[in-house]
This record gives sequence, C-alpha cells and structure tokens, in this order.
Amino acid sequence: MKTWINFADASVFAIPLIDAVGGVRVYEGMLIEGPQGWGEFSAPPGCDDERAGRWLTASIEAGTVGWPDPIRGRVPVAVTVPAVDPDRARRIVTDAGCRTATVRVGDPDGTLVTDIARLEVVRDALGPAGAIRCDANGNWDLDTAAAVIPALDRAAGGLEFVEQPCRTLAEVSALRGRIDIPVAVDQSIRDASDPLRLPLAASADIAVLTVAALGGVRRALRIAEACGLPCVVSGALESSIGTAGGLALAGVLPDTGFASTLGVGLLGGDIVSGGRTLMPVDGTLPVSPMPPAPDLARLATFAADAETVARWRHRLASAQHLI
Repeated sequence: MKTWINFADASVFAIPLIDAVGGVRVYEGMLIEGPQGWGEFSAPPGCDDERAGRWLTASIEAGTVGWPDPIRGRVPVAVTVPAVDPDRARRIVTDAGCRTATVRVGDPDGTLVTDIARLEVVRDALGPAGAIRCDANGNWDLDTAAAVIPALDRAAGGLEFVEQPCRTLAEVSALRGRIDIPVAVDQSIRDASDPLRLPLAASADIAVLTVAALGGVRRALRIAEACGLPCVVSGALESSIGTAGGLALAGVLPDTGFASTLGVGLLGGDIVSGGRTLMPVDGTLPVSPMPPAPDLARLATFAADAETVARWRHRLASAQHLI
C-alpha cells in the first residue's frame, strides 16, 4: 500500500443511471486511494469549489484515518423512487425488498397528479406496514408546500415525514406550523457554510445527513451530536465505495427508527466486484469497517472518456486548494 494519498493516478468513472434522478443520467466521479483503502470523490454538477472540498475531505477520510467503530452491524435502508411513472415505481419498490421508500415529488417536470399516482402505487407495493417519506428537494414555496403535502399524505396512506419541502430553513420552519406531518431538512444542512451554527432544533423535526456533502463521517457525526434532532442518513448518487461511508455514519448513530436513504439500486452498474456490491437483503445493509476496493475489470467497463477525465482532474485540483 502507498503511504500517501494517490491523487495523480485517481481513476475517473462514468456509470449510467437506470432512471434519471434530478435530470442526471450518468453518475461520474473519481477514486482516491489512500494508505488504508479507497475513497470516492463525486461532487455533483453545479457544486462550487468550497463545497466540493467537503466531498474531497470525505473521500480522504475513508482512505486514511477510516471511520469510528460502529455500534450496529446492519442498518435498515429505504429504496429511492425517482420521479418515474407508476409502473416503474412499483417495479423499483418490489425489486428492492425494502420496508421503507423515499419517493421523489415536486419535480419541475411533474404534476401533483403524477406525484399522487406514484405514491399510491408505492403504498400498494409496500403494503400497509411499510413506511413512506417524500423528498421535494426544495422545489416548493411555502404556500404550495402547505397546500400539496396533505394531499400527498392521503395518497401515501400516511407519510413518515416530508424531506426538504422548501428551499430555505425559514420557509421550512414556517411550514411546520401549517401541517401535521414531520418535516426533515437535507439541503439546508449540506449547503450551509457552517452547518453547526444552524438553528435546526427550532426549524425542523428531523435532520438528514449526507456524509460526502458534509465532509466525512466524523464531521457529520458532530452535526448529529449538536443539532438536537433525530437524524436520518442519506446518500448521494454513489457506488458501493461511496455508499459504505453512509453506512458507517448510520452504524455509529443511535437507532432512531428511521431507515437510511442511500440511493441503492439507482446505478446501472458498480465499480466493485459482484460479491462486494451493496444490495439490500431483507431491507438492510451491512456496516463495514472500510470501503470495498474497486474491481479493475468493472472500473475499465465504466472508464470515462478523455474529456470527462480532464474535467474531473481540473475539479480535483480546484478542490485540493480549499482543504
């Protein structure tokens, strides 16, 4: 093993998505090798250099100091249902075998009618005992959120919570006084310049934490300890290498009864061997002490073209200056 972070030889990959998520059809990123293993750097499109630096810090943590010791060996996970038609939504839920679903709503290209139809099908596929939460990705204003959420709650046969219904923390706080459904925040935390200073306990019911966007498991854990709210772990679009970081955070947090939303099953392939690919078994995933290593053959299958490689090397160099 090398005794330094191997930035120069970082591989760049591009994996098609099974279904488009937020307009994204191909997941891109880099693999960063450290002395303890591998990290995944995949700051999303539109992410500025400062926030990209957090994603890079998370990948460095995974390959160097590793993660805190877990208190749980397996964690429940939610299947992610993008803004797809009802038939596709049913197949996604049925194939995953999870007991919880995170359903995308409020998509700019969708309507309330299509959101309701998707939720009704997900409820039917999960059965009455399953849990459903909605993720609006901050696409509603306050009045729209207050008007549509009760209808979505009825369509889902009861929502566990609604995630990031409005863009700002102030709007989310005001919304809590107008609906009876718990409200979670995600983007409000990861987009903040200093998440530790946010008045989360006064503004939301649940904190959703994304390891890569917050700079690693340890930084996310500090936010969890300081925020005064029950926490749910979420993931971005990630391979099994990146997903392992979300599982590491879920494994050190107290069990709040909420499944983690880690984007499992969204990609049309993986960069680790079939035996190491993270797929739910009976709705749960294992917590590992370190990420799996990439499989060279699969990495070659999803190797990015020269233009994409050059773009990611430039992004890496820009983020390195800010960590």
